[in-house]
Amino acid sequence: MLGTFAVQHRGILSTARVQKYIGLLVIIPLAIVGVAPLLQHGVNWSNFSPFVPLAEAYKPEPGAWNIPGWTLVLGGMFIAAWSTYGFETAICYTREFKNPKTDTFKAIFYSGLLCTAIFVIVPFTFQSELGLTGMLETPIVDGSGVAAALAHMVGGGPIVENALVMLMILALMLCLMTAMAGSSRTLYQGSVDGWLPRYLSHVNDHGAPTAAMWTDLGVNLVLLAIACADATSFFFILAVSNCGYIIFNFLNLNSGWIHRIDNGHIERPFRAPTFIIALGGVFAFVNAVFMGAGAKVWNPMALWAGLITAALIIPVFFYRHYVQDKGHFPAQMLEDLKVGGTGALKADRKAGMLPYLTLAAGVATVLIANAIFHF
Repeated sequence: MLGTFAVQHRGILSTARVQKYIGLLVIIPLAIVGVAPLLQHGVNWSNFSPFVPLAEAYKPEPGAWNIPGWTLVLGGMFIAAWSTYGFETAICYTREFKNPKTDTFKAIFYSGLLCTAIFVIVPFTFQSELGLTGMLETPIVDGSGVAAALAHMVGGGPIVENALVMLMILALMLCLMTAMAGSSRTLYQGSVDGWLPRYLSHVNDHGAPTAAMWTDLGVNLVLLAIACADATSFFFILAVSNCGYIIFNFLNLNSGWIHRIDNGHIERPFRAPTFIIALGGVFAFVNAVFMGAGAKVWNPMALWAGLITAALIIPVFFYRHYVQDKGHFPAQMLEDLKVGGTGALKADRKAGMLPYLTLAAGVATVLIANAIFHF
């Protein structure tokens, strides 16, 4: 993490270059290893049937498409959302692109295609080669035996296995760089826009948001210290943090159509088609179902702990908005939105009560899903 911090301290361009080379070192071999077993041995379709959920978590017994079965599926989708949606960080740097109008679409579209391919091919290959029993063995579940399994799939020995271990370490470093760069940029932008404390908007001579980076590093070190205690703590921390991510995702997806109603006339670097904006609103509620039904799979208290943790940001916002800014948003934020002063921001709310009804519907969706699904 400190090495990642040092790279990012030199600015976004330096970070992007390092990430590009690490990404190529990881993705190309991983894609080859993911495809090679299928070309060598074919697809073992018997390992994909019966196509039903597990009867019980971590036990290779087929279940049924009933409420407990669907709950386990939604629990899997809940954590899968955490690991897959992260490619959205490709557009955290829109303002740094050479041509935001064209580069924004390229960044998110091609990142999505790449992630879709990897997230389909690699699990499919594992299921085909290992079967249900092999997939649920402890070394695969906790990750310690993944490199050995990959080496065995391609017929490699200790040298190949060690090389794959190094690739996974690089992949982990790439994940850290992506997460820290994206989250620190989010903290920085939240501060610039008047949502988070002012100190987070500090940047160094390279333009890197160092105050946000130090905050990000400190919080993550504390969380990792807790998560490393045991597997139960790890999954609890992961589920709680994912609740915050799903809430953030829900707000982002719905803010798209709300902003389109309120300020659809404003020119933007990239303007998504209306049907995409609407589809995003639908998926926001799908994610709410994942959270309401699936968080409990990882810990009975994960949902409630996640909601409480997310609510901790409210006093932080109140401090910035009402104590530091005296109830007014920064001029730069209003300039970015092109809505004029705070008065114009309040007067031009064409969406009316729809944002508040959407929030209420989101809360209801989470609570109803939590009540219906159980295992």
